[in-house]
Amino acid sequence: MIFSPGLDTLHDEHGRGGNSSEALPFDIFPVNCYETTVQLSAPAKTNLSLEVRGKRADGFHEIETLMVPISLADTIIIDRADDEGVIFTCSDPSLTGNDNLVVRAARLFFERTHIPPGVHIHLEKRVPHGAGLGGGSSDAATTLIGLNEMFGTGFKTPVLSMMAAELGSDIPFFVYRSAAICRGRGELVEPVAFPHALPLLLIKPAFGVPTPWAYKQWKVSHELPDVPYAPQIFPWGRMVNDLERPVFEKYIFLAVLKRWLLGQPEVAGAMMSGSGSTTLAVLKDASNAPALQEKIAAEFGDGLWMCACNVAV
Repeated sequence: MIFSPGLDTLHDEHGRGGNSSEALPFDIFPVNCYETTVQLSAPAKTNLSLEVRGKRADGFHEIETLMVPISLADTIIIDRADDEGVIFTCSDPSLTGNDNLVVRAARLFFERTHIPPGVHIHLEKRVPHGAGLGGGSSDAATTLIGLNEMFGTGFKTPVLSMMAAELGSDIPFFVYRSAAICRGRGELVEPVAFPHALPLLLIKPAFGVPTPWAYKQWKVSHELPDVPYAPQIFPWGRMVNDLERPVFEKYIFLAVLKRWLLGQPEVAGAMMSGSGSTTLAVLKDASNAPALQEKIAAEFGDGLWMCACNVAV
């Protein structure tokens, strides 16, 4: 079954949501107030496939992508507070502004439920931002899940997904806590079974890639010579990412890294995650990760962030 956030929800290329509040059943009061503290994991994601079908008449891009949660995760801790408002702290001080998706998600929850806000939310950040791993989107979805649990509002997953879609096109995926085929702009979520705990090594350079830019350049970009773009076929599916074409054209290092990874005996497959800048390597065995990390550092230097993890099943 495909879950849609509703026809009223629109998003621009920066991931902002439109006003769909009139279509949502949020004019309620809380059922109960159960918890004074809620702590939840906010898993990152990777795309095992990402195909761009074309640009739509409304200016957005139609996509189909297989997204899977991974074991790398942030942590969201929500405490009830005596003072009114949303107090937000983060282990990364650069992310503590009011435009953070955690704050925006909390404010949306209280606005829709008419519950007086009074919480302290702490984000323990592990997922790098600008990486194509959905860290901020997962934090927002997890905030909605946590507030729903704390205040006993009883929203089912499809209703939370509708709320999440007001914040960004990929945020509904994280509400389902499942592998999923996502279509439309990414907001149409079809949970699927994916019982494959694939061992992964994530590699990210110091730079990030702006997602709106990658989509804007998709149609006018060209493939680089001697760079593998073709789908990689596996028993569990195929790895392909149509955004590699525009991103590799500007960020040639990512093309070089992918080609090098595919030549390593420890690697079964390699691809850019989402719009980048993270590259994921699917390992033949999880035990290969330390040796491969050493080889990457020797080949490309010590300035890369790397993380051994797996698809969360």
